[in-house]
Order: sequence, then C-alpha cells, then structure tokens
Amino acid sequence: MLHLCQAGYEGLLERELVELRGAKVAEKGAGWVLEKSAAEDGLKQRTTLAFAHVSMGGVVEVRGETVNALAQKVAEFFLGSLRGERIEAAWPNVWDGPGEMVGLGRRVASVETAFLELLKRKLSRVAKLAAAERPRGVGVARGLWVWFVDFGRAFVAREAWQHGPRRMADDPLAPSRSFLKVEEAYLVSGCEPAAGETVCDLGAAPGGWSYSAAKRGARVVAVDNGPLKGGAKDHASIEHRREDAFKFSPEDDAAFDWLFCDMVEDPRHVLHHIVEPWLDRGWCRRLVVNLKFGRVDPVALLKELEANAILKERAEGLAVRHLYHDREEFTIVGAVRR
Repeated sequence: MLHLCQAGYEGLLERELVELRGAKVAEKGAGWVLEKSAAEDGLKQRTTLAFAHVSMGGVVEVRGETVNALAQKVAEFFLGSLRGERIEAAWPNVWDGPGEMVGLGRRVASVETAFLELLKRKLSRVAKLAAAERPRGVGVARGLWVWFVDFGRAFVAREAWQHGPRRMADDPLAPSRSFLKVEEAYLVSGCEPAAGETVCDLGAAPGGWSYSAAKRGARVVAVDNGPLKGGAKDHASIEHRREDAFKFSPEDDAAFDWLFCDMVEDPRHVLHHIVEPWLDRGWCRRLVVNLKFGRVDPVALLKELEANAILKERAEGLAVRHLYHDREEFTIVGAVRR
C-alpha cells in the first residue's frame, strides 16, 4: 500500500503507521511511504490516518528506461485488471510524483500521454471516459492511480482511499491564507456552513474562517481582540466581538451550529479549555478546530486525541487531518453526538 502526504512529512506519516497502527514500512521518499500490507481490507484499516492524503491499495511497481516502456507497463497492468469489469462512467486517471524532483512532471505527463494513446488503440470508449481530476471528498475511488518515485520507476493501483485533503482555490477577498484551510476542511467533513446557520469563530482575526462561513450565508460571531480585515471587515453577516476567546461562552448556553477555532496556542490548552468544554456543554453542533503541533510531538498528540474521553463520548464522525494547506498543525472536524 502506498500512502501519499505533504512532502517533508513522510517521516511523521511513517511514525504514525508504525507507532499507532502497528504497520511495517518498506520504503519512503518525498511525499510518500510504502507500507508492507497483506490485508485484503487494508484500505479500510487506514481510513483514520492523519498525515496521509491518499492511500493507494494493492500497488504494483513498474519500471522502464523510456517513456514508451513505462507507458507499456502501465497499460499492461491496467488492461489486465479490467478483465470482467465494465466501465460505463468517467473514471479517475491520476498521475503524479514528487514536485521537488526537477523535470519529473514533464516525464509523468509524457508517459501519461503515451499510455492514453495505447489505451485508445485497445479500448477507445474507455479511454474517452478517463478523467484527469482527482475526485473530491472522502472515500474509495476506483480508476487508475500512478505515482512516480523517480524517472524510471512508478507505483500503480486501481483503487485509492481519499482522506480528503487537496489544494483549494483562493478568494481575493479572503483576509488570510487560513481561509484555504477551512475550505479544505469542509471536504473532509462532508458538509459546510449553510445559509441561516450560526458560527462562532474563536480567535477569528484577521477573519479568513469567518469570511468563509459568511460568504455561504451563515451568521458569524467572530471573537478576537484583533481587527478583522479584507472581506471579513464590516461584513453584514459577521458580528465582531473584541473579547478573549478562552473566556467567551454562548449567551443563555444557546448552541451554535458551528464552532471554528484556529489560534496560535498550545494545542493541549486549546483542547482542554475550548474543545472539551464546548463539546461537553453542547455549545456547538459541528466543529472545525486547528491544533498547532510545532512545539509538541505530533504523533504523541495524535495518540492523546484518540484516547481523549470527551472526544470519544461527545463527538461523532471525528477526523483528524494534516491538510494540504496546513503547516505544523492538525485540523479536527466532526459533529457533536446528540
């Protein structure tokens, strides 16, 4: 099984696999970790990984010295795997590799083009249904997944589990890049704030998350002593309260539909003084919270989150992810158990 992550975080992904999941790692490189796995339901066993963006199941290694040789190997794998299978709809045809390897992108594109030419000769109708875009959201996607680790070597698979992270489009009115993180978090969560819903954004300034919710028609209470900027400043749907986020509580204990929190604070302090009381007291129905792990052991923090009694008791559908737009932080999404 091949797990893909942000380049530079493969060491932490390896630790997560080994220390928390009891896996054995065969090899790793920039943005990828190859796990030894014989389990038939291996993809299902890895759906809770925080650092993985995509997990390719049943991978096969292909090698070739030339573009045509590699394309032929991939075509042989793909055509062989189609026996007894009918493809009637668009299928993901995803090719990639470490962006840090200069020139590899051109190599990948050339092999993909050669592969599609071969496929057109054999199965023209199937080739026309190939979709280069990776599907959005979380879950298993069946198609063709190709990940190059260098110019003459790649791993291929028919199925992959998408953990949710992906690059998001920016908005010129967004006051900060943190806007991209909450937009990405909606994909992991499977839902987003809707018109008429209420959002409490703790530590809101400069307002990227508040703006994201307000542009969808939600009513936002943005709590921060700092100023709001960009599209969040003076927005009709955003009420800015200059208060300490750690001391804020809903009026009359009325629940918000969403709790947002993205603060540069110790992650355990945020967990124990914001996340736990808000869940325990039922002050929100859904949450998107970032925990910064720059000064703590992130794998130890993951272990603590998995063992946290209040999270286990009060939250459902909880997911902890290191998003594409995250740096040294985890994003937590979930709902409050009724």
